Amino acid sequence: MTRRLFLLFLGLILIATASYAADPSADEGDDGYRLWLKYEAVTNAAIKAEYLKYTTFIGNSAKGEIGQSAAQELQTGLKKLLGKNINVTSSFGARSGAIVFRIVTSSNQIQQEEGYQITLSGGNILILARSENGILYGVFALLRHMQMQRTLKNLNVASSPKIRYRMLNHWDNPDGTIERGYAGASLWKWYELPERVDPRYADYARANASLGINGTVLNNVNASARFMSQEYIVKVAAIANVLRKYGIKTYLSVYFAAPKTLGGLPTSDPLDPQVRAWWKEKVAQIYKEIPDFGGFLVKANSEGEPGPQDYGRTHADGANMLAEAFEPYDGIVIWRAFVYKADPNADRFKAAYEEFVPLDGKFDPKVIVQVKNGPIDFQPREPFSPLFGNMPKTPLGIEFQITQEYLGFATHAVYEAPIFKECLDSDTYVNGEGSTVAKVVDGSMHGYARTLMAGVANTGNSRNWTGHPLAQANWYAFGRLSWDHQLSSEQIAQEWVALTLTRSQKASGHITKMMLRSREIYVDYNTPLGLSRPWMGVHFAPEPWQNKGSRPDWTAVYYHRADSAGIGFDRTSSGSNALAQYRPQVQQKWIDPDKTSLPYLLWFHHVRWDKNLSTGKSLWEELCTRFYTGADSVLWMQQQWDLAKPDLDSEVYANVAQRLKVQRREAIWWRDAWVLYLQSLARQPIPAGFEPPKQTLEEVKQSVNVYLMR
Repeated sequence: MTRRLFLLFLGLILIATASYAADPSADEGDDGYRLWLKYEAVTNAAIKAEYLKYTTFIGNSAKGEIGQSAAQELQTGLKKLLGKNINVTSSFGARSGAIVFRIVTSSNQIQQEEGYQITLSGGNILILARSENGILYGVFALLRHMQMQRTLKNLNVASSPKIRYRMLNHWDNPDGTIERGYAGASLWKWYELPERVDPRYADYARANASLGINGTVLNNVNASARFMSQEYIVKVAAIANVLRKYGIKTYLSVYFAAPKTLGGLPTSDPLDPQVRAWWKEKVAQIYKEIPDFGGFLVKANSEGEPGPQDYGRTHADGANMLAEAFEPYDGIVIWRAFVYKADPNADRFKAAYEEFVPLDGKFDPKVIVQVKNGPIDFQPREPFSPLFGNMPKTPLGIEFQITQEYLGFATHAVYEAPIFKECLDSDTYVNGEGSTVAKVVDGSMHGYARTLMAGVANTGNSRNWTGHPLAQANWYAFGRLSWDHQLSSEQIAQEWVALTLTRSQKASGHITKMMLRSREIYVDYNTPLGLSRPWMGVHFAPEPWQNKGSRPDWTAVYYHRADSAGIGFDRTSSGSNALAQYRPQVQQKWIDPDKTSLPYLLWFHHVRWDKNLSTGKSLWEELCTRFYTGADSVLWMQQQWDLAKPDLDSEVYANVAQRLKVQRREAIWWRDAWVLYLQSLARQPIPAGFEPPKQTLEEVKQSVNVYLMR
């Protein structure tokens, strides 16, 4: 089955099994629909008395549609929080006890156009900003403050985004399927648009705006040319009309060969005058329908997708041709650096660096190169991509994956903020110590004017948006970090739990602790010590033995390199030498297997089974320990969740508790698959204290085959 047919087949299954997305106007229970915007009534009497002093709204400086959205959100939120309607007046006078919107031309406290300041003055709460977008973000910040029942005494909060373009990338297809989607079918009902606009789009926009997300790419990077047709442009415009009210710009992924397949031209060569003219006309056509259109996202010459290299041109040639079409407009071109070729002698780790670093400085100013956080493909743990810090003349955006492609789909609880932070806080050493990936991405390292952080969305039409209730935290964490990458994983988790699940500090402690450990637990039973597993298939079932594919890097054995001597991918000078793509200070961290931190050991070294590690165990013993303790730690996660039960909604509790049972069963499945397969190569016994798997290797293989057939 071809990759596209497989994805279509998978998507049709998801559509058939998806939870029906009830009308948002239906009676609201704690079914997850409201996300972190529940606005549950304030229960602290003293705090409520503070809040009730401010029940008049004056929005005299923000009268546009975004300002209207801010005013509506404030009124809705305060009514639910306080149980009282907010009075609206256009007269300020000497009034006190009001919440006032005020657009200011300058402020030392507000660093960016989208920033805001919330302060007390003259007995009023002032939300100050340089734009209506900032007012909107300030309103959500105030409501977040109130939802967490924090005092208003000495209130003076100022915040501005560190990243300019903060967006979700949807991998949604015209037929309603979602590539790597685990929460039902697509949100976008293309067959109804443009005549019917689902009310759910507004709630999607509210959720994003509450986090400061200001851009949405509606369709899959493996794009269909149909999105460039007039039929679909007007459909997209209908969605854009909703998102615009919440400060969100709409973007589209484009099929690079569209001039040929859709436009009927003999070529899609980016240097061909007819092709350039076609794209200019197409962009003008889009802006006629969507005046604030954000721009294009492009996947080209990767995994079989067409691109400029088909005509002997470079990525810069292709990106600049599209940027030229945007010259009269405010839109940008986002060109993905996820590229690799079917070379049996190559290391996929090195591909993006080899293709893009020589092009540094050759991209149009309207182009941002979007780089995945790691060099392979959204693994549970990866070293940071060596592109960061090595293209000082080209704005580099970062791409994270929120949807759990390699993290257990919608049945495993994995809190992703530590993955995002691990990359952002990594030191590239490009300008000496402290040259973090975050400083590259936010532009402070190289002076990029255009900065970007993108997350591959985990939303679908399931009633609770993300399938697994705890997966909502990953959407929330991405949004908060795209606004301020200095926030900690713990702070974000505590916020999300308080806004979404419970205000009980005791229960929050158990849940937050579980969330913060969940990623390491998953890594231990799935890919410990630097293993990776991006082989073909659904990216879910354990298949470490898989060695057949249309190309070497679409097999499992390509990545772990396990044999009778040991396991791991040698990326030092004695192997692929991918390590040389980093600065010398980074190389020193990973060049010596005896000094390499264990989480990255097998990323860079092929290690003997009997090698003694810093833990006092041999490699084989340490791997087994990780596989077993990781799977057993899911029991601890279940215990933490159970301890929080008295303070949780019964429906939410049951949903997560049942998924944790599935996670425990599947963790054992993965553990047994890895241990039995590797044991067949290492020829070593299961370490004392661990019960051998109940199944044989052949029985586990058969269970995987059955899974893949369904």
